[in-house]
Amino acid sequence: MEGRKTSTAQLEQALREKTREVDVLHRISESISNTLDLEAVLRHIVDVVVEVTKADACLLYLLSDRRDELILRASKNPHPKLIGRITIGLGEGITGWVARERTRVVIPSNASEDPRFKFYNNLPEDRYQAFVSVPIMVKKEVIGVINVQHKRPRRYREDELALLTTIANQVGGAIENARLYDQMKRKALQLETLSQVSDTVASNRLIDDMLQLIVTMTAQMMGSKICSVMLLDEQTGDLRIAATQSLSEEYRRKPHLKIGQSISGKAVQERRPIIVPDVTKERTYMYPDLAVKEGLCSLLSVPMLMRDKAVGVINSYTSVPHTFTSEDIRLMQTIANQAAIAIEHTTLMEKSFEMQEALAVRKLLERAKGYLMKSKKLSEEDAFKLIQRQSMDLRKSMREIAEAILLAGEIEERAGVKSR
Repeated sequence: MEGRKTSTAQLEQALREKTREVDVLHRISESISNTLDLEAVLRHIVDVVVEVTKADACLLYLLSDRRDELILRASKNPHPKLIGRITIGLGEGITGWVARERTRVVIPSNASEDPRFKFYNNLPEDRYQAFVSVPIMVKKEVIGVINVQHKRPRRYREDELALLTTIANQVGGAIENARLYDQMKRKALQLETLSQVSDTVASNRLIDDMLQLIVTMTAQMMGSKICSVMLLDEQTGDLRIAATQSLSEEYRRKPHLKIGQSISGKAVQERRPIIVPDVTKERTYMYPDLAVKEGLCSLLSVPMLMRDKAVGVINSYTSVPHTFTSEDIRLMQTIANQAAIAIEHTTLMEKSFEMQEALAVRKLLERAKGYLMKSKKLSEEDAFKLIQRQSMDLRKSMREIAEAILLAGEIEERAGVKSR
């Protein structure tokens, strides 16, 4: 009789566990099927895992596009500002080991004493006692890792671990779908941005307005914290900020660079894109204190080339560590080169306008000199000196003086006609 009661209790417990498992999986499936927003999907997964395991901390890492490191993408503890900033190489720490070996790790107590454990950023969570790490799988391939941590030692039940593993396997497909959707949106934005840049370049906007539009559109496309265009002054060899979408006055007033100085100057000198994983740690970057103050991290600096001649550089900064892909570089180089063409086109138009303006002024001067020579009986040289002296005395341009002389001549001529 006692045996039957025990068996019944075990069956009831098993039924409750299965019911709970089905309920959790149903909730996850229902929630993540309602959105393709990657960040929303990841946040919901973390919320469910914390609820199921009563975790004090939960961290979700995803494999990078290059599949060589894991990036923290969602968490309940540590602080949100660390999302995207913590990266772990495959095989590095317990998390990296789980991703490489494709198997879970369970540590009931003293997790930090495990030889595979690695401390990150002095996080309080690194001092937690109990630790479970499970791989997120899709078609037998690891795409991420879920870590669950408890402040106190905890002996995890087998049904808890089984449910956690099931969750990790269940959400893999949803994460991949959300990532594909995210990539599709990014591609669409890139194409739209390139089209808008082309339209901007083809327009007859003033160069300052055109560059401002380009940095604004590029920052949106690249997800930049700061995007800027620096133009080269060929006479002085200075690179100066000509446009940026940043509202920081300190960044806008950043001192000019010389060719070869810092990252931007080097990109112009060598006429090639340069990537810096973290400008605050880069020895050759000239303004690390400003970068820290502005919250800048990774940098892609791309020269603006016109027939292999560099006319400036476009810089894209991120606020978190970012791996710029070959596609990112190609897109930025396309925009940079289009901007260079637009600058040259605008410069040629300005020079043409200046030449037309100079020719018009010359014709006015010739007419004014002719009038003075005839009315005042002056030589050509004396007529020119008179115009020049009046320009200096009255602080007016030669054109204004010439126009005034011709206007006075017309008035005098009309007055003479009336008096006759």
